[in-house]
Amino acid sequence: MENGEDRDHPSLQNLPNGVLLSWGKIKQSKRGPKGELSIPQIVEAAMAIADKDGLGAVSMSRVAQSLGFTTMSLYRYVNSKEDLLILMQDAACDIPIPPERPDSEWREEMRDFVHASVKVMRDRPWFADIPIMSVPLTPKNLRIVDWGLRTMRNLPLGEYEKMSFVLLLSGYARHFGILMRDMDRAVQAGASPESFSGQGYTEALKQLVGPDRYPYLSPIVHSGAYTEENRDDNPIGDDFEFGLDRLLDGIELYIEGKRRMGQE
Repeated sequence: MENGEDRDHPSLQNLPNGVLLSWGKIKQSKRGPKGELSIPQIVEAAMAIADKDGLGAVSMSRVAQSLGFTTMSLYRYVNSKEDLLILMQDAACDIPIPPERPDSEWREEMRDFVHASVKVMRDRPWFADIPIMSVPLTPKNLRIVDWGLRTMRNLPLGEYEKMSFVLLLSGYARHFGILMRDMDRAVQAGASPESFSGQGYTEALKQLVGPDRYPYLSPIVHSGAYTEENRDDNPIGDDFEFGLDRLLDGIELYIEGKRRMGQE
């Protein structure tokens, strides 16, 4: 039993049922044939349906059908679809955590963290469709939070500062993860990758966007920057990486300020 673990502690009863299931804190029913199903089997089947047809296609009845069981059989293991979604979300967070980098490479560690978080949302397009109902509470999700905190293990930051930066990094990853996921979906549905740069709409926008109504946007549209008409002249490069670099620059400046204050 790990430190702080008490299966019968009263505080555990405050947690949602799906969270308790994710931690193995609910005794499974012994009704029905022994070993006929398991929670991991149910979650895996639900994720396969979501991967193929989206989160809206996941129902207790469809999961049961895919496993060759009745819907009532599933309820002996998972009480509701809400519990199942919690378990699916946690299972999607079961990703490899890379080894620690040297302390001097904390920026690279944070970059790894953000890239991995984006990958979760692109690999499991339904992941971000599950509503956020609380702080992370499930074991695999908390393992990712722990990784985020690990990137700051030897930086001069307090606990609240570290948690705030984890939220900042996670929020950036979630925003771009959803954006990239939606672009992936559009391309799979037949959209042209060029439609996201707007190159095919350049001349039309130049006719529609004038300086009277759009005094700040119009020069950018007419220069071709809005639709990447002159992509080779773009000094920024990839928007995601550019934004992430600026975010990390801000964290670095904050840390440098803390260090200077500590030396005064």
